[in-house]
Amino acid sequence: MIIVDDVLFTGRTVRAAMDAISSFGRPTRMQLAVLIDRGHRELPIRPDYVGKNLPSAADENVRVQLEQTDNESDAVWLEKE
Repeated sequence: MIIVDDVLFTGRTVRAAMDAISSFGRPTRMQLAVLIDRGHRELPIRPDYVGKNLPSAADENVRVQLEQTDNESDAVWLEKE
């Protein structure tokens, strides 16, 4: 089983996905693929596949735009709050 996330930051959304999957039974293996890895983990989660490591400050936001869902060309922005 592979869990896919757009931006990995604290790890809380990945943990919620893992808990939801585990409620149906224990999978033999879970892997994590992320487009952007920001760092700043609150939980001990490490992705197996990373598109881009993007170190950022806690007060910055990463915005991801995908052509398939946003009808715009693929793009990633790093914005200050």
